[in-house]
Amino acid sequence: MAKPLVAVVGRPNVGKSTFFNRVVGSRISIVEDTPGVTRDRIYAEAEWSGVHFALIDTGGIEPDSKELIPSRMREQAQMAIDTSDVILFMTDGKEGMTIADREVGDMLMRTGKKVVLAVNKIDKPELPDDFYDFYELGLGEPVPISAANMLNLGDLLDRIIENFPEGAGEEEDDSIKIAMIGRPNVGKSSLINKILGENRVIVSPIAGTTRDSIDTPFVYDGQKYTLIDTAGIRRKSKVSENIERYSVLRAVAAVERCDVCMLVIDAAEGIAEQDKKIAGIAHEAGKGIIVTVNKWDLVDKETGTMNEFRKEIARELGFLSYAPAIFISALTGQRVGKVMDMARYVAENRAMRVPTGKLNTVITDATMMKQPPSDKGKRLKIYYVTQVGVKPPLFSFKINSRPLMHFSYSRYLENKIREVFGFEGTPLKFVFREKGEKEEEF
Repeated sequence: MAKPLVAVVGRPNVGKSTFFNRVVGSRISIVEDTPGVTRDRIYAEAEWSGVHFALIDTGGIEPDSKELIPSRMREQAQMAIDTSDVILFMTDGKEGMTIADREVGDMLMRTGKKVVLAVNKIDKPELPDDFYDFYELGLGEPVPISAANMLNLGDLLDRIIENFPEGAGEEEDDSIKIAMIGRPNVGKSSLINKILGENRVIVSPIAGTTRDSIDTPFVYDGQKYTLIDTAGIRRKSKVSENIERYSVLRAVAAVERCDVCMLVIDAAEGIAEQDKKIAGIAHEAGKGIIVTVNKWDLVDKETGTMNEFRKEIARELGFLSYAPAIFISALTGQRVGKVMDMARYVAENRAMRVPTGKLNTVITDATMMKQPPSDKGKRLKIYYVTQVGVKPPLFSFKINSRPLMHFSYSRYLENKIREVFGFEGTPLKFVFREKGEKEEEF
């Protein structure tokens, strides 16, 4: 289910990153501590008052000394506007309202988008006299906060979720949505064209051609699909154009909207560090994932070449051990016919429910085969487990002590569940409750 997107915009040094990190680093944010997942701090999943959303840090909007809003500043702001459901416009209460704040505020107001105005660095209960200048922006009542001291963050988050559009977070249709994600120039658009059998997406050897996310609905073997082509995600050191930075935001938004991610990798170049980051975004979002190794026709083949590449996938993308890999050539059409069948299979696994009785039998057998961990004479006990959600599959464990549930044992239980039920291509989510804790607390 797609989450509403909140983009944090504003000038440099107003506290956007501090706010973002406070949200990510506190109980407000849901962050999965999975070894091997390299996070790009531009994005985080968050929850407040039971409402889940995606938070995006857009970086600083810098006015030019000769022009209040130069072309790149407009591009940055416009990309954030187009991507998000709600815009959090952050300003600096110590510095007071600036001409640049007025210019950005005017631009945001004209868009018709929902905008929440925050005045940061208000560290005392008494508001400074120039605080009331921010009312002149015409963006409603400013929310005074101190991101550094975590003051009034709850009030700000309340205001944000109040402005989510009706129906945000709901699926727009019943098609299986597949997002093509990956670095620039790995062949995402070419793959879509080969699947569709026609050139519906511009294909160019120039990296970064696809700036936007392009949706293409179609029917295959009686099943409705929507293919989402996204801009290639570059390493930060190579994001020299501001518009490319916001192409990353569009890709993040596409991941939020999809059911299955095709992580397209260039077979000739192998797995790069940025591939891990992109995979981490999809993994943390709980999406189905297929590792799609493209340009396989360009690789010199010897006996065991494919197995060697599979070993590289296991080594470099260990946290995606559940994800199937398919080796294709979008240029020649090699194995492209299997892509849609694989996507449907993964989507079905992501929506699968398993019987509670059989699930508990699997867990009981697993604990008998490998004794649960203990500490200071106290041993972990698992009373029962039930599946409480799908897309991705979510399992709730009733246990005696959460600290005793070590990550390694949780991974062991996940592997046992997968051995019996499959769930290939989809991450599994676990929550652990002690006696007396209510389900809705999670």
